[in-house]
Amino acid sequence: MSTGSAQAGSIRTHVDECQAHAEDYLAYLSGTRNVSKNTVRGYRADIEEFLRWCDRKGADPLTITTPQVRAWLGELRRARYASRTMNRKLSALRGFYSWMIERDLATTSALATMPGPKVGRHLPKVMGDREVRQMLAAVDGESAWDVFDRALVEFLYATGARIQEASNVNLEDIDLARGSVRLFGKGSKERLVPLYAKARAAVKAYLERVRPERALKTPAGEGEDHEHALFLSKRGRRMSAAALRKRFEGVVDKAGLPPTITPHTMRHTFATELLNGDADLRSVQELLGHASLSTTQIYTNLSIERLSDVMRQAHPRGE
Repeated sequence: MSTGSAQAGSIRTHVDECQAHAEDYLAYLSGTRNVSKNTVRGYRADIEEFLRWCDRKGADPLTITTPQVRAWLGELRRARYASRTMNRKLSALRGFYSWMIERDLATTSALATMPGPKVGRHLPKVMGDREVRQMLAAVDGESAWDVFDRALVEFLYATGARIQEASNVNLEDIDLARGSVRLFGKGSKERLVPLYAKARAAVKAYLERVRPERALKTPAGEGEDHEHALFLSKRGRRMSAAALRKRFEGVVDKAGLPPTITPHTMRHTFATELLNGDADLRSVQELLGHASLSTTQIYTNLSIERLSDVMRQAHPRGE
């Protein structure tokens, strides 16, 4: 066997080993770290894509070098991947390689020390109170779906919940008497968020007038998960994040608002309104379920921009 063939065979073996290690790593994230299924799925895709690149380029993944990592990033850049996507892929691989190094499965630190591409900081889009009122006016009817959609919009506006968190809410997580809801964020981190009166009224109307009939249709044999869910479909099943997002988008369309408004826009609006109302940054961080305060700080820029607009309009030298 030639030296080149032997080297290719060794790399192929190491790629296979890394694939097996990756499954152990992903199981560790899911079982020990309580990382969400969506995140684990994304990490798996990023790691597998990188290992395929190593196999194709003849790069040993267990001894990957800094120039080889730069070559991989260069290929992503030429393929017009966004900087955020490239950083996400790097983050997935940094975690994987750190895990392997801790267990003496790999020795290279090339990925751990490689800086990601700079990302321009874009301010998130937020809604005004007028737009929220338009959405609520669009579902001001008495049909089952109007009652459902009104509860969903009020719930998201009151809590700033991610759409997946809304999908995960169970009946026992809602306390209408005390006006609070328990949400489970990334990594199953729990937080308690208040519900204002109008949101409580909208959810209460849904629970009394719509949900009981839907609960009767919960399929036999798979009812345990569905029967506890707050938001049920017509067939009595837990509404998935995708299904709730589709309902939200339908309300946006019905209200005649731009399709760029998403459930996450409502989350951004929730945070910005709190800061505009003089809530402190750490309280907003807690209500949003952010692990890092720096993630929450972007909303202070939105508040400053809004104050600047007021200043320009009201101050005699504001122009």
